Parts: sequence; structure tokens; C-alpha cells
Amino acid sequence: QVRLVESGGGLVQAGGSLRLSCAASGRTFGTSTMAWFRQAPGKERELVASISSGGSAYYADSQKGRFTISRDNDKNTVALQMNSLKAEDTAVYYCRAWGYGVDYWGKGTLVTVSS
Repeated sequence: QVRLVESGGGLVQAGGSLRLSCAASGRTFGTSTMAWFRQAPGKERELVASISSGGSAYYADSQKGRFTISRDNDKNTVALQMNSLKAEDTAVYYCRAWGYGVDYWGKGTLVTVSS
């Protein structure tokens, strides 16, 4: 059974940092693109950042300079370092892995940023 399990969410004050991790099991994702999405209350799910199998990263404009995505193909993990957090970063953060006919999502981890 393929699973993506996020961890690292929680409550943090504005200006603080959190590091999210996503551990994949059931198959390897070395050839897949991995990404973090988020969904705030009442809003649509949106892409936060993605990273290709080769390590090329993409960031949504609102995260550039604050968030860093990384992956460890040996450990089958992807991480999101979030700095200078803002209240508007409050959302459920989801891990996703896709490519070559597969598309998997984690169940999400809640990040709450207090102002």
C-alpha cells in the first residue's frame, strides 16, 4: 500500500518557522515530481512548491524567498522548510507525488500561524 504521511505541522507565531516532512512508503518516488500543496479554510487547494526528480524546485510567488523544498530520494522523503511565516500561511499542507501514471496524496498536516 502506497502512503504519503506528512508531519511537522503545528501552531507557530507569525515570523516563526516550521519544517514539514513527508515520508513515502510502498514504492519509491525517485522518478516522480514531489510537491507541497495547501488549502486554507474556504479556499481552493494551491501549489506551494514542487521539486522534480532531478532536484529542480519551483515556488509559488508568495513563497519565494521564505520556503525551501528539498527531497531525499534515498529516504523517499520530501521536506518543506517554512520561514517568516505569516497568518495567511495558515492551511492544511498536503504532500503529493506524481508522474509516469501515478498520483498520490497525503492526508495533510495543519499549520496554524498566529498573528
